[in-house]
Amino acid sequence: MGKAGAVIVAAGRGSRMGKGPAKQFLPLFGKPVVLWSVDAFKRHEDVNEIIVVTGAADLQQMQNIVGNGVTVVAGGETRTASVRAGLGALSLDDGDTVLIHDAARPGLSQKIISDLISSLQTAAAAAPALRINDALKKTCAETGGLKTVDRTPLRRIQTPQAFKLGAIKNALNKDTDLVDDIAAVETSGVKVDLITGDPRLIKLTFKEDLDMLSRLLTASSAPPRMATGYDVHKFGPGDHVVLCGLKVPHEFGLVGHSDADVGWHALTDSILGALALGDIGDHFPPTDPQWKGAESGKFLLHAKHLADKAGYIINHVDITLICETPKIKLHKQAMRERTAELLGLSLDNVSVKATTSEGLGFIGRREGIAAQAAAVLTPLPMLD
Repeated sequence: MGKAGAVIVAAGRGSRMGKGPAKQFLPLFGKPVVLWSVDAFKRHEDVNEIIVVTGAADLQQMQNIVGNGVTVVAGGETRTASVRAGLGALSLDDGDTVLIHDAARPGLSQKIISDLISSLQTAAAAAPALRINDALKKTCAETGGLKTVDRTPLRRIQTPQAFKLGAIKNALNKDTDLVDDIAAVETSGVKVDLITGDPRLIKLTFKEDLDMLSRLLTASSAPPRMATGYDVHKFGPGDHVVLCGLKVPHEFGLVGHSDADVGWHALTDSILGALALGDIGDHFPPTDPQWKGAESGKFLLHAKHLADKAGYIINHVDITLICETPKIKLHKQAMRERTAELLGLSLDNVSVKATTSEGLGFIGRREGIAAQAAAVLTPLPMLD
């Protein structure tokens, strides 16, 4: 079968997605959209080489995202020019297979890649395709009426699209900008094999497409996990307390082996609990001198790393600080922002609240601060 390479086109700006980063850089379950396709090709045993084509201004950012083992090159003014740049960067022979893919289609499965490569044993080109289920109508500009269109022979064509490298290089050796790469060979009479496509392989064009894909990817995933955490620290000498990564001026400090950040300690425990991996004391024993005075952000990042390793993403967190003093209201927004930044979450997915104990107990006597937290983790979808 020879070798196979992949060219991922990620040079567009995605203006129809609205303001913000280009769609290839948008997060999907905590991972940039482009990285989903890169990782899919990396996992496939028959793919020997991966080229990512991006905008000239994004070369360094893209290389940082895709990491080692992937070649990043600058694209052209049109999609076809970008594809040619990617094909030119491949080190494969003309008789080898190339799969040309749009980064805006992150729902790429291993089966699609395998089926495309197999198709080229008998066909000159191959692409995933879906039948059209809806009724199709054609508008008449002159009368304003409608005319039914026969949907039987029509197909929705997806990417990747597979070719022999030499054949597609020759077919694209023009300045014409094509809607896709199959268009370069479809009029030449060669056999094009349409394999069964995948509804999850939708193209991200509008903002709502990202939400739709997220729902499709999680439809068959394991259920989310949720757990709570609780922590308490007493007041002691000092001129500030650390709460959710923020230094808050106060007449006392909090006593603890680390920086005694009661909010982030509770949150760390909630994440570890959702993973069924014990508690913060199991991972960072208070008897270990290396954690003396340590910033609690290290503990929280450790819990996040364990979630990543287990195939879960932290979806939403909620922290409640329970104290009579200091007053938390003026600092809640900054606490949310610090927590969101550390965990790589949207601000909408981080909640920080505060309450008192109505003068009851050790909190009511202003002897310390307690916190409780909850975290929701969702499994990272895997496309087999």
